Amino acid sequence: MSLDTSVSKAAKPHDVLAQVLADEMQAVNGLIRERMASEHAPRIPEVTAHLVEAGGKRLRPMLTLAAARLCGYDGPYHVHLAATVEFIHTATLLHDDVVDESEQRRGRPTANLLWDNKSSVLVGDYLFARSFQLMTDTGNMRVLRILSNAAATIAEGEVLQMTAAQDLGTDESVYLKVVRGKTAALFSAATEVGGVIAGADEAHVQALFDYGDALGIAFQIADDLLDYQGDSGATGKNVGDDFRERKLTLPVIKAVAAADTEERAFWSRTIEKGRQGEGDLEHAISLLHKHGALTATRDDAFGWSAKARAALEVLPQSDLRDTLIDLSDYVVARLN
Repeated sequence: MSLDTSVSKAAKPHDVLAQVLADEMQAVNGLIRERMASEHAPRIPEVTAHLVEAGGKRLRPMLTLAAARLCGYDGPYHVHLAATVEFIHTATLLHDDVVDESEQRRGRPTANLLWDNKSSVLVGDYLFARSFQLMTDTGNMRVLRILSNAAATIAEGEVLQMTAAQDLGTDESVYLKVVRGKTAALFSAATEVGGVIAGADEAHVQALFDYGDALGIAFQIADDLLDYQGDSGATGKNVGDDFRERKLTLPVIKAVAAADTEERAFWSRTIEKGRQGEGDLEHAISLLHKHGALTATRDDAFGWSAKARAALEVLPQSDLRDTLIDLSDYVVARLN
């Protein structure tokens, strides 16, 4: 199926995907609504609907549908897998907002603010359980193994981030483990299972995994960079939120590695000990510029984007493949 070129030239890649996959995404959304219902606990669909229907690009389930279609799949189970991926993602968001004590997501109050932490945690647990039910519907043990491993890796990444985020000893290798856990694991699982359910050859399945892994890492690095130099109107976050929340992201890790004694004391006070005052954010940003940390982080994001793009080269040329390549460029284009 070819893309509408009048759309593909003007629209963002994820919008092109949304149009091309519209019928399948409608089926995914219908399955999500069906499976998030609860006969005995009305709080579950209330909380879930608040987050699931709050918008968002639905990028991860679209990646599963796109990967399956790229590999010629014509069965029904890519819809189940796409819904599974969205349920896992939604469950992690509910849990993350509790852990981070967040009050806003996608411009709306978080579930834990509207209801309470207990509801968010328990509904998140319910969605994880639902995701496993959806996985088993496929009858494919390899798919079950990939997605269950991803769920475990996500939780592991979150715990690692919790322990490493305010430790100045955290280096880039630990940061990469965190990012692979909390972000890239679901991207790579989403694309990999699309190839697996389609019965694609191993080289193509590996290419889809590599694409999702690199795309997720580029996506997270770009997010971390935009926290220090983004447009809050475009990103939905205030500049410096990560600094105020004492998150040791890649730009700061790079600046700490190059810091002198006085600068390291500043990072220790503001990140490790959480003693922040007026002008500290501005000083932090000046140190990031001084050591070229922002430029180096941007280069890393573009490097991972290039790896995502290269991974897809082994797949047969098609408009859909080209849209996924465009997507790998788009996740870092916002840094220009």
